[in-house]
Amino acid sequence: MKGSSTSGYAIHIGDTVLPNGLMLAPMAGVTDGPFRSVCARCGADYTVTEMISAKALWYHDKKTALLARITEAHMPCAVQIFGSEPEIMAYAAQVLSSPETPCEKMPAAIDINMGCPMPKIVNNGEGAALMRQPPLAGRIIEAVRKATSLPVTVKIRAGWDCDHKNCVEIAQIAASLGVACVTVHGRTRSQMYAPGVDLSCIRAVRERIDVRIPVIGNGDIFCAEDAQRMRRETGCDGVMIARGAYGNPWIFSEIRAAMMGVPFAVPSTEERIETALAQIRELVLLRGEFAGIREGRKHLAWYTKGLAGAASLRARIMAARSLDEVTALLYTLAEKNGALKIHEEETEV
Repeated sequence: MKGSSTSGYAIHIGDTVLPNGLMLAPMAGVTDGPFRSVCARCGADYTVTEMISAKALWYHDKKTALLARITEAHMPCAVQIFGSEPEIMAYAAQVLSSPETPCEKMPAAIDINMGCPMPKIVNNGEGAALMRQPPLAGRIIEAVRKATSLPVTVKIRAGWDCDHKNCVEIAQIAASLGVACVTVHGRTRSQMYAPGVDLSCIRAVRERIDVRIPVIGNGDIFCAEDAQRMRRETGCDGVMIARGAYGNPWIFSEIRAAMMGVPFAVPSTEERIETALAQIRELVLLRGEFAGIREGRKHLAWYTKGLAGAASLRARIMAARSLDEVTALLYTLAEKNGALKIHEEETEV
């Protein structure tokens, strides 16, 4: 699905080349390994893990190490860490980039989360709260840079609130400390995910830091036109897709098609159902049937949104506890939507 690169859009993060500048954003509870695999197959040049607590790594938490797992199917993939203590963030970066990394495959980069707006994160002085403390943000970046030979990137917001939009200041600090890439979500922490994204913040960062450092635009990209508009109005080097990929990993193929000036084939109902099933099966293999089905329910809701009969079946899908039950329900939904043939090998014993 990835296809060839689109001339003029390639960017570099260390030695990693992103031919089309298309990234999957890190999203807690969403960008697990199976979803990253699907997005990579659908055209994402680069994926990022769910955010990982540096302090949890410090205390050798086994569940946290699982979040950091990277396979060949996810590559190139960065691992994102969050925290507020430079020495602990440095420790996490060192562990994740060591020969014994719990990631299994070496990450493409270490990304520092300075953008998460959730109360349980910012109330600990982490995530977007670091936007309020530029000196501390700088110390964290410096400590992480010294602790790893991997490229270090940062993801920030426009600022803390509308009276304190300091993304340019934070980006300049990051650039001066040698980061390989800066991603800017065009909202403040106080705005969370509404109203619409402020593209001027992304443009200001692109205009004010070294042109050799890629600036990635993030926020409100739900179709190819949104991505094109962001590139056009901000001058950003690439785009990072978050909620726009919910149940729609094909958004990366859609954007690439628009970049190449070729038609995009909307996925059929059969393709949607098959992709959902493949993702859930991989999740079950990774997490076990009970946890895999439970964690995959939201993805199933996203994949089936808008299909005829989906609303009535959704409650049953949400209550399903086995892979066989989920499979049967999805086949039923496929039949109701005219997709009578699912690949024969999936029904073989």
